[in-house]
Amino acid sequence: MTNSMNTPVSWLQQAVFYEVYPQSFNDSNNDGIGDIPGITERLDYIRSLGCNALWINPCFASPFRDAGYDVTDYTRVAERYGTNDDLVDLFAAAHARGMHVLLDLVPGHTSDDHPWFIASGEERQNLYTDRYIWTDSWITGGDGLPFIGGVYPRDGAAVTNFFAFQPALNYGFAHPTKPWQQPALGDAALDTCGAMLDVMRFWLSRGADGFRVDMADSLVKRDEDGKPATIATWRYMFGQIREEFPDAAFVSEWGRPDEAIDAGFDMDFYLDWRWDGEPNGYNMLLRNTDTPMLHDGDKSYFNADSGVGIRAFLDEYEPRLKQARERGGYFDLITCNHDTARVAPRLSPREIRLAYATMLLMPGAPFIYYGDEIGMRYRDLPTKEGGYTRTGSRTPMQWDRSTNDGFSGASADALYLPIDESADAPTVADQIDADDSLWTAVHDTLALRADSPAFRADADFSVLFASDERRSFVFKRTKDGVSAVVAVNPGRGTETIELPAGEGSEARTVTLSYGDPTLDYTTLTLPAQSFAVLQ
Repeated sequence: MTNSMNTPVSWLQQAVFYEVYPQSFNDSNNDGIGDIPGITERLDYIRSLGCNALWINPCFASPFRDAGYDVTDYTRVAERYGTNDDLVDLFAAAHARGMHVLLDLVPGHTSDDHPWFIASGEERQNLYTDRYIWTDSWITGGDGLPFIGGVYPRDGAAVTNFFAFQPALNYGFAHPTKPWQQPALGDAALDTCGAMLDVMRFWLSRGADGFRVDMADSLVKRDEDGKPATIATWRYMFGQIREEFPDAAFVSEWGRPDEAIDAGFDMDFYLDWRWDGEPNGYNMLLRNTDTPMLHDGDKSYFNADSGVGIRAFLDEYEPRLKQARERGGYFDLITCNHDTARVAPRLSPREIRLAYATMLLMPGAPFIYYGDEIGMRYRDLPTKEGGYTRTGSRTPMQWDRSTNDGFSGASADALYLPIDESADAPTVADQIDADDSLWTAVHDTLALRADSPAFRADADFSVLFASDERRSFVFKRTKDGVSAVVAVNPGRGTETIELPAGEGSEARTVTLSYGDPTLDYTTLTLPAQSFAVLQ
């Protein structure tokens, strides 16, 4: 398949995203669950931090067995979050502040309570018979795919995607081998594409600015390496929706930007992958361990005690960044997300400050998970709504020291998840005016990013210093003749770096720093756990 050169929508150049898990962010009606009006109430806060775009996790009608990723109606806001009008009001309020809003699209599966699936499971053929993937007999298994059978009137078993209650929508098979397996981009698959396009149109026409797309690489079954059939399916859909909504942005949950950008997405971002102890780039930076609560043994770059240089990360990251850029798209970094253990308490506030200051100035559009700006902690909690080990990253936002950390006026036993009752639980109120807080570090970094074209999403990225053994990392960003150098030393010892000619104190000054770095001509001295931006 030949590569296509994309042109991401213009507003992504300066976009900084804030991910909102709606049930845990802000409760406006004191029922214990966050809601859409609660998000609207906090838009000024999000903007003041330096974020100008939102990604809202699924807020649609659902039985919430997978926290909303099990949809029963893509075009109706879940009652616990408010109404469709509340969401439209949120779009308008965000736009009035120069902000954009992405919704979370789950195109690969629905809840088994979705009316489409209920109709699809009926004995007689109807409009939805082929909307999902069914075998041709009640005793036929899923040909190696997970399935559920013996539950519905239809003589067949339904293939599922993730949990058993999430039947897979039918985008076909790349290489059908059974009579019941229909081809990708065949009639049934195109009908499913049409239904998903209708969902996109519904929200884009009401003011949404685009979608983050869940499991975007998983549509077509038995696709081969490189995902050509899934890419072709997305190209088909983007070929229609982009003509109608040219300013809409699409961000994939894919983790392989060459494939995602080829498929037509504007952006892809690192997922937190760690298979059999082998980390990907994101994991190398922030979570190179199988014990998310423990500092010891964590080999991530920003762990002060890991002894790890940045080179292994760059060997993984730079090819992916190049792939995205060659195709005209962006490859983004996240602080964390709803599926990933927060980096606190395993990393200290100082370690997190250095990590976020560095990552927020790297290429692409950064994504900040709610509460990461104050160092909210991952907590070991019982599962909630299918969260399992992810539940500890989905706790209520910690606004202040009032009841329930300012999240809700409900009784404690009515809260979606319990608040952090620790005496030293971080809050926005404690940090927002403190010069040495993590919140201030994130804010100041984002302000610097916004002020310089050198930190636009597509600004050039070049490494000035990297090592397998030494801890320091120095890189340069350049756009439109404006450049900046970013340097970090997350380790315990002082390091001295010789910068290339033209990058020293005769041309640059330190404009943002932590830990008292100094620049003397081309000699950059980075004390233990220090950071500097040279402009």
